[in-house]
Amino acid sequence: MAKVGDIVRFLNAVGGGKITKIKDNIAYVEDADGFETPVLMRECVVVGTSAANTAVTSQSPANVKPTSVADNVMAEPQATSEEVLEKIEETPMGDKLNVVLAYEPTDLKHLSQSKFDTYLVNDSNYYLYFTYLTRKNSDVQWINRYDGVVEPNIQVFLGQLATDDLSGIDRVAVQFIAFKRGKDFDMKSPVSVEFPFEAVKFAKLHCFRDNMYFDLPVIAHNIVTNDSPERVEVVDVKKLHETMMATKKEDDRRHKVVVKKQPKKTVHGDTIVVDLHISELVDNIRGLSNGDMLNLQIDEFSRVMDENLKNKGTKIVFIHGKGEGVLRNALMKELTHRYKGHDVQDASFREYGFGATQVTIR
Repeated sequence: MAKVGDIVRFLNAVGGGKITKIKDNIAYVEDADGFETPVLMRECVVVGTSAANTAVTSQSPANVKPTSVADNVMAEPQATSEEVLEKIEETPMGDKLNVVLAYEPTDLKHLSQSKFDTYLVNDSNYYLYFTYLTRKNSDVQWINRYDGVVEPNIQVFLGQLATDDLSGIDRVAVQFIAFKRGKDFDMKSPVSVEFPFEAVKFAKLHCFRDNMYFDLPVIAHNIVTNDSPERVEVVDVKKLHETMMATKKEDDRRHKVVVKKQPKKTVHGDTIVVDLHISELVDNIRGLSNGDMLNLQIDEFSRVMDENLKNKGTKIVFIHGKGEGVLRNALMKELTHRYKGHDVQDASFREYGFGATQVTIR
């Protein structure tokens, strides 16, 4: 079992160093550049022992020569910085940045009792000097939860969130600059991406989805995809309800109100019309936050899509309103990632007015 002062290498990633402290089964490993990285104990392989942990021999104090960490590291020699650079193998597509922030549950079957491991995935040939920040609400300043350098083509463990921690986070941000060591490279623009943290999703099993970088389902946020930072629309939560109500009144003047019906299995060619205005989904909105209302609308959209995925050729019209496009953007993201492959277009203005999207099941 590793202990403070041991020299370790990471089991599933490039890197290592000296353990400076251990807390809650997490070792804090300091590398040669002085950067400290939190790593699960099971991911650490002891390769040497520091001078502080070396047993005293039978030699007399006068004959004992002071030793350094390097004198007691391991049986095999440490790699030089040049050798470390040579070990980093670049991938053909790695010169485009792909960065993902993900939350992986420790107990997927019992989410109410689970903790959530936080990872940053660097799928690129670049080093990233980054910060991972959170904020409780717009009235307080940001908290720096992690900062450091992540090497190319690996994921780094950023820490663990308990269920009680989720309510204390309202927004998340990731900022970084990308660079290469020991070689020429194309300069990338600094990245700063901010997005809402929806704690309610951590209690819903269907919100954890398969991801190419993880063995278990996760809640993942794309920070950068093929060099393009994710542009998450920042919603003014104070005005969201007013905007939704104003949009509903505008739509009602332009077209006949569609009464929401329970979607049923339909014959090929039939059209299902689903009104996603919040007033059509619940009797009242008392006690619901803006995030809760948006989740209800997305859940209704997903339920209708899931029930009709086998009904090839079925046309579904989702009425989401015009407004500022918050709900429409959320639907398009679902159609791009979770329900890709279906035909998507604006619905007929004459029949449904502004703010309606038609999906044809393929």
